[in-house]
Amino acid sequence: MPHPPVNVSTLRDMKGAGKPIACLTAYDASYAQLLDLAGVDLVLVGDSLGMVIQGHDTTVPVTVRDIVYHCRAVARGLRRAFLVADMPFMSYSNPSQALDNAVRLMQEGGAMMIKLEGGDGQIEIVEHLARHDIPVCAHLGLKPQSVHKIGGFRVQGRDASQAEAMLSAARRLQDAGSDIVLLECVPNEVGASITGALEVPVIGIGAGPGVDGQILVLYDILDITQGRTPRFVRNFQQDHQSPLAAIEAYVQAVRDRSYPAPEHCFS
Repeated sequence: MPHPPVNVSTLRDMKGAGKPIACLTAYDASYAQLLDLAGVDLVLVGDSLGMVIQGHDTTVPVTVRDIVYHCRAVARGLRRAFLVADMPFMSYSNPSQALDNAVRLMQEGGAMMIKLEGGDGQIEIVEHLARHDIPVCAHLGLKPQSVHKIGGFRVQGRDASQAEAMLSAARRLQDAGSDIVLLECVPNEVGASITGALEVPVIGIGAGPGVDGQILVLYDILDITQGRTPRFVRNFQQDHQSPLAAIEAYVQAVRDRSYPAPEHCFS
C-alpha cells in the first residue's frame, strides 16, 4: 500500500497542515474501490442512501439494519480511506440506545466512526459514546433527519443569533468528545468561523471554502441524480470518460481548492 490507512490522527494532522480533506459518500463495494483508488480520505455511508438508493423523499425511513448492510459492503472495498457510518433517524434517542447501535455499526458494519445529527441536545450522547472510545462525527447546520421539523431543506445560520448558537454547539460537541464536525448548508462566514474556532477537523457540504474538507453525495458528482440538485453540487462526470476519472477530478478540486467555487456557496 503506497499510503497508510487514514485514521483520526491523520485527519487532525491534515487540518494542522492546511491540507484539504476529500470526502464522499458510498453505498457499495464497487464504488468504494474507486473512491479508494482516487485518493478519497474519508468515506461516509450516509443515510442519503434512503433517497439515492431506496427512492425515498427524505432520509427518515432509513434503518440501522440498512446502514449496517451498506457499511459492510463498503468496508470490503476500502483499504486506505477512513469509513464513517450515519446513525439513522431515532437510532440515538438516549445514551444506551446510541451505544448499542454504534457498536452494531462498528462490529457488524465495519465502521471506524459514527455520525449523528444535532447540537446541544446531543452533548450527553456524544459524552457517553466518547467514554466508550467510539469515534464521533457531529453534524450541524441543515440536519436532513429534521427536515419535517424545520420545514424543508433550508440554509441554516444566516441569522446572527443562529450562527452564534451553532458555533457554541460546535465547541461544546468538540469538548464532549466529537472528533469531527460536519457542517451542512451554512453561509461561508459561518463555516470559516467554526473551522477557525475548533481544534478538530470541520468537513463541509455547502459550507463554503473555509472549512478543512469537503463532502458530497457520490451520485450527485457523477450526474446520476435526476432532477434539481442542491446549489453546492458540482457535476464532475461531465468532461470525464469514466467514474474513476470524475472522482479523481473531485479529489483534485478539493485539494487545490477550486471546489467549491463561488457559485456553490451561500452568503
